Amino acid sequence: MFPILVVEDDKNTRKFLGAVLKANGYLPLLAEDGREALKVLDQHHVDLIIVDIMMPNMDGYELTKELRDSNYNLPILMVTAKQLPEDKRQGFLVGTDDYITKPFDEEEMLLRIKALLRRAQIVSAHKITMGDVTLDFDGLTVSRGKEVQTLPPKEFYLLYKLLSYPGKIFTRIQLMDEIWGIETESSDNTVNVHINRLRNRFEAFSEFEIVTVRGLGYKAVIKAD
Repeated sequence: MFPILVVEDDKNTRKFLGAVLKANGYLPLLAEDGREALKVLDQHHVDLIIVDIMMPNMDGYELTKELRDSNYNLPILMVTAKQLPEDKRQGFLVGTDDYITKPFDEEEMLLRIKALLRRAQIVSAHKITMGDVTLDFDGLTVSRGKEVQTLPPKEFYLLYKLLSYPGKIFTRIQLMDEIWGIETESSDNTVNVHINRLRNRFEAFSEFEIVTVRGLGYKAVIKAD
């Protein structure tokens, strides 16, 4: 559901981190250095970055500084073998949010990720509230007063993603990658079908709407106070 970019030049570590993230419900995107990471960010929406420091072409410090200078405010977690205080200090100075050293405990890393996402108000309490409407991520439900609807997973994840970032335009390809997975064989017309289902399902709701942005994709607009 929540895409996380792993920037790590060691192939085995990169694959391991990707497997851990996927097993815990995240969508891993992988890059082997800072330059490749920037290309990934141009093509995909990312909620958090895990970045190694020592990498060829563009290291973790350079990537973090580049992102902060470009007004990327997403959480960044540095993972590295460098343990000296000055290394951590440099990481925080260029704009990293947290720091964990190798070898690291898998559970600790996941806890740090959850804390960073929560701090960024991305996952909150796994609920989104708009007036009388509440989306419950854990239950896949949308409630309005006493009315409760349980949605098919893909429909719910699509709606939850859009309403997590009201006003933000997502392309069909971004939504396909994040909801159906990068390796899916479904066409991007699948997104159109699910959007239409959501519109039909919630056409009587005045609290929000899903807007088509011609030539670009979709965005959610929240109307409730």
